[in-house]
Amino acid sequence: MDDPRTWLALLNTAAFLLCVAFLSYVGLITRRFVQPRRAARTGRVDHGIHFVVPCLDEEEVVAGTVQHLVTTFPGATVWCVDDASQDGTGELLAQAARVWPSVRVVSRRSPEARQGKGAALNAAWRAIDAELGPEVDRSRVLVGVVDADARLDPACLAVVCGPELFGDPTVSAVQVQVRVVEDVDALTSTCPLALVDTADPSGDRLLVQLQDLEFTGPIAAMQTLRRATGSVGMGGNGQFTRLSTLDRIAVEHDVPWHGALLEDFELGLHVLLTGGRTEYTDDTFVAQTGLLAVRPLLRQRSRWAQGGIQCSRYWWRVVTSPVVPLTAALEITYYLAVPWSQLVGTLVFPAAIAVDLHYAATTAGGAAGWWLSGAWGLLPLALVFGVVPHVMWGPLYRHASGGHVSRRRALALGLANAAYAYLLQAAVWWAFWRVLRGRHDWKKTERTTARSAPRTAEPAPPAPPVRVPATAGATPGAQR
Repeated sequence: MDDPRTWLALLNTAAFLLCVAFLSYVGLITRRFVQPRRAARTGRVDHGIHFVVPCLDEEEVVAGTVQHLVTTFPGATVWCVDDASQDGTGELLAQAARVWPSVRVVSRRSPEARQGKGAALNAAWRAIDAELGPEVDRSRVLVGVVDADARLDPACLAVVCGPELFGDPTVSAVQVQVRVVEDVDALTSTCPLALVDTADPSGDRLLVQLQDLEFTGPIAAMQTLRRATGSVGMGGNGQFTRLSTLDRIAVEHDVPWHGALLEDFELGLHVLLTGGRTEYTDDTFVAQTGLLAVRPLLRQRSRWAQGGIQCSRYWWRVVTSPVVPLTAALEITYYLAVPWSQLVGTLVFPAAIAVDLHYAATTAGGAAGWWLSGAWGLLPLALVFGVVPHVMWGPLYRHASGGHVSRRRALALGLANAAYAYLLQAAVWWAFWRVLRGRHDWKKTERTTARSAPRTAEPAPPAPPVRVPATAGATPGAQR
């Protein structure tokens, strides 16, 4: 093992296997992502709708979100969970409850408060359970989770209640597509994939658009594959679950949401493990505010990565469950292995490069001889495995947006996405360091909004019922 060539062979083999696994998965998700699909049919909103808005120091954004939900979906009940906020969130929510009868406020106080988003959602579930009572058909009640800075497509409920989603009694939970923008009010039902000014080259705008590319590109493609494997994952924003499903999980595990920092994905696993079915749709969306700085982004993603590591404890239950399909178990296995493979990859690839450089320096004829002897073949491999799978999402983003993004901008976004993807590797190490230190506390993502939302709950005239044609909710991205 003293020969550098032996180390080179081992490291190159490990790097090659990691690359092949990654590229194979990218190929699988891309193949389904680009296939033409018909838009989902909409349905009559004949379910009871309960929105849950977790709030922790959200005074800058929550008033606009509550007003949006109340006026856009007048038949729904909006549950706002004040998780011991230290700013003016509690006062704003109290004012909203006085203005709109459909708004409920669940106030949490120490020491129970600030235990994570899952604990706040459990508090809302208990409050909904208490208000409805046992006589309600709980399979006809949907609980939707909406972030405090979010806006839902007005056609959202008509889409999720359609015949392929909650119109099918076998569907237990639905995740809608997530859009990331600077101004959540800029997206409209008439042009749901419209983007903010894509010609603006500023760093902040680029970072936000890269987040949108991530959610509408790789993440949406993963969900498209998961629809086929039966392993659709839930997201923390724009998730809808039957109340009966939450009850079923609680029977086995006391509460629906649990302690993982990735409480949304964990909920999806529990839905599957209790015999439920999860679905995804990109025929409607929820818009959320993008992060404008790198550090809050890495902090957010480190929490997600740590949550993924925590969810590894469910792997054996998933692969041995009689109610989880084999295809779903395989896809979940790959997803749960991603943080670990990223950790290994950030060690293997630099080590392989270092050994290559050492070998080049010590080979007869020097670096030129080493290069001409066949090492040049490493360059196209590096491009195929390390660059193309990231850059390609720029053109695919343009395709999904129906041409709202110029070709030049799409190429620039693709190139920037390669750097963005490698930047996020730092978040995995941040998460791993927290695991080693035994840190499992939930850290809220810092708000870095470009503008402040209205900070008072001004009453607005009730919105008329939204008339949804047969193709409503369909977006240009649905015609892939």
